[in-house]
Amino acid sequence: MLRIRALAVAAAFATVALTAAPAVSAPADDPSIAAALAAPVPAAARTAAVPPAVPPAVLHAMQRDLGLAPQAAADRIDRESRAAAVQQALTRALGDRWAGAWIDGPRAELVVATTDASAARTITAHGGRATVVQHPLWALDQAKDALDQASRAAAPEATPLWYVDVRSNTVVVQSADDARTEAFLDQSGVDRALVRAERATATPRPLADLHGGDAYYIDDAARCSIGFPVTQGGRPGFVSAGHCGQPGSNATASDGSSIGTFQGSTFPGNDWSWVAAGPEWTAQPQVNDYAGGAVTVGGSSEQPVGGSVCRSGSTTGWHCGSVEEQNATVNYQEGSVYGVTRTDVCAEPGDSGGSFISGDQAQGVTSGGSGDCTSGGETYFQPVNPILSAYGLTLATG
Repeated sequence: MLRIRALAVAAAFATVALTAAPAVSAPADDPSIAAALAAPVPAAARTAAVPPAVPPAVLHAMQRDLGLAPQAAADRIDRESRAAAVQQALTRALGDRWAGAWIDGPRAELVVATTDASAARTITAHGGRATVVQHPLWALDQAKDALDQASRAAAPEATPLWYVDVRSNTVVVQSADDARTEAFLDQSGVDRALVRAERATATPRPLADLHGGDAYYIDDAARCSIGFPVTQGGRPGFVSAGHCGQPGSNATASDGSSIGTFQGSTFPGNDWSWVAAGPEWTAQPQVNDYAGGAVTVGGSSEQPVGGSVCRSGSTTGWHCGSVEEQNATVNYQEGSVYGVTRTDVCAEPGDSGGSFISGDQAQGVTSGGSGDCTSGGETYFQPVNPILSAYGLTLATG
């Protein structure tokens, strides 16, 4: 039988936290690691006091949802921007030794996991925080890919979610039925040393609203939310969730005016789509903050695990929380969706397709979740960069 929560994290990996080691005790074994830790801070994150680059709506929502004062929210965004740059550089520097990273604590410190103790000592010696783990990220990703492949024929009913958890150095598999999940794991052929089972506490669902960022309507029947405005060869449009509409479906605005048609859509498997708009529309680089203003999109750098993220949707407006895990697989009744990011941000039907954004960096489009914005819940988003790549789109930025 599958043992829910019976696999202790200590059994899944061997961790050694390395902190406060003097620089003289650990000479650099790889100059590229030291250089990665000195990665330049993005220009938009160079701040003093409350930065103009941080939209007021973001500061307000982070204060409301994360319990942060405006200055603390601004400081956190500044540190998270720095952490994102360092994470990207360290991913390249560590290569096969890379085991992921996450943001930890009120000061949003980046913790770096590696399978190489000497690399961890170098990171620590240069002022970083490191932990030595057993499994490289590529091995965890391969294990998750095996689960994804096994689910392509039919999504397992009793296993609503799995994801790579860099903090525990395992692939977490949620289960509502021990025997069925055990059979699914056997079918997948996954290395069980890489898997940790947890009891499933909710049933995720797509967040489409058949009752009817900005709202749009599909074939005069369903309502979803715009993700991010984009262009393709100069033609305007937007990305959204795949379960919102099929290629050829019509999209209309709240006032009934025609926006355009779905040019591409995938669901399940992925949950993404793009709608091409008519020439009378302009792809503005903005997200509705539902406070009478808009947040300007500056790019699409991925927020690390543990970082703050906000969501805009036409049902519940603007809400914030944190990135819980990346590269998760969520199993809806309609099938599996791969490569989503799991968050503790609430959402409700009609928010589907809407924008997830960190600071001014686009993160993804709302896919589905559980719970609601009264009792709380969790929401998954499809990262935006793979959507742009899949359809050859350019994100509207300003």
